[in-house]
Amino acid sequence: MRKHSLQTAATGVLIATGVVAIAASALAQALPQNLRGTVKSISGTSLVLKPKSGPAVTITLAPAWGVTAMKSVAVDAIQTGSFIGTTTFEKADGTGRSLEVHVFPPGVKIGQGHYPWDLKPHSMMTNGDVGKVVAGRKGRTIEVAYPGGTHTIMVPNNVPVVTITPGDRAMIKPGVKVFIMSTKAPDGSLAADRILVGDNGAAPPM
Repeated sequence: MRKHSLQTAATGVLIATGVVAIAASALAQALPQNLRGTVKSISGTSLVLKPKSGPAVTITLAPAWGVTAMKSVAVDAIQTGSFIGTTTFEKADGTGRSLEVHVFPPGVKIGQGHYPWDLKPHSMMTNGDVGKVVAGRKGRTIEVAYPGGTHTIMVPNNVPVVTITPGDRAMIKPGVKVFIMSTKAPDGSLAADRILVGDNGAAPPM
């Protein structure tokens, strides 16, 4: 079940000029693994990443690897009809409390659903269409619909909200904070075709 959940989550990450899913054939041979950390070095198609904890790891990049930039936007970008992804902590009443929100470009809908995510222990990812939005003093309460369900989520005023835009390879350099959804082969090697980077030095929030 855990492998299935991670494979479902993998389809929610990112792009060519917006966002793409990792190919099913690749998932059949390797397990998805999310990596968060700081770039130590990059040369050709080899990137060395220093994770938040543990030793540095080397990631082999696909020849046509690309970059996605996460641009900060106002919370007003979360509107009825938007397609978003959001990492949440689940509350006892069955609703979620958002840790971050990423707003997808118009027309892009991937990774739909509500499934485990690894930003924090016991966190979840919800990708879907925004329905009702209710603004309050402490934030916004939104309804997110996806095939088979609807989830009610509180988005506090202080959580990061970003939109997904095309990036440039020049943005990936030592010292930059990145998020990489890699695949880990049976021999332990890591590979990826997409790197996410925040704007103004911020780490991608997901």
